[in-house]
Amino acid sequence: MRASRFFALVPAAGIGERSGAGMPKQYVAIAGRPMIAHTLATLAAVPRIAQTLVVLSPHDDRFEAVLPACDAWVARVGGASRADSVLGGLAELRRRGAADEDWVLVHDAARCLLRPEWVDALIDACEHDAVGGLLAQPIADTLKAGDAQGRVTVTVDRRDKWAAQTPQMFRLGLVERALEALGAAATDEASAVEALGLAPRLVRASMANFKVTWPDDFALAAQLLASCRTVA
Repeated sequence: MRASRFFALVPAAGIGERSGAGMPKQYVAIAGRPMIAHTLATLAAVPRIAQTLVVLSPHDDRFEAVLPACDAWVARVGGASRADSVLGGLAELRRRGAADEDWVLVHDAARCLLRPEWVDALIDACEHDAVGGLLAQPIADTLKAGDAQGRVTVTVDRRDKWAAQTPQMFRLGLVERALEALGAAATDEASAVEALGLAPRLVRASMANFKVTWPDDFALAAQLLASCRTVA
């Protein structure tokens, strides 16, 4: 029986409506490089990851022009939802030889400040786990629920709350089955696995592993990436 391999899967089929960028946000330049280039460079720097697959929209005509020397696999099988895109990517990994027991680390293209040591920590924590897990950060802020008028309805107890991040690491067969069962209602891979009655492992990460989403996030990401280069 061969050892399980580790694959990264980066869904990048979205259009980034909330970013205000006027283009798919994964191609917006941050600190001199397209956002997705930072993401893929980090994943490529993790020796245990055998290969990274990028899932694009069938209509994407930018990737090869923006990243002409990228060694990642590319599949234009993105769908209308994240779950559709990830399922398309999982099917592509199967076509390229991945099997049920191989691990898949699904990572948001827009979490471009990811560091190799965080990925290694996730693999170390989960490679012998029966379920798998995800990077996450305990909530420090007071949480409020609000209504449609923007007024507080209740303060939410934060004591056991975590903010989910990515990568989220599960065996290919398990996460495929989970996403097929939950469908578009799955906001991430962990929620689909949870719907099967399983409990993914939470692996503490950094607040710096945030998802670039809103217009102000681009400037913050650029500052953090620049500071990392200065330290290096």
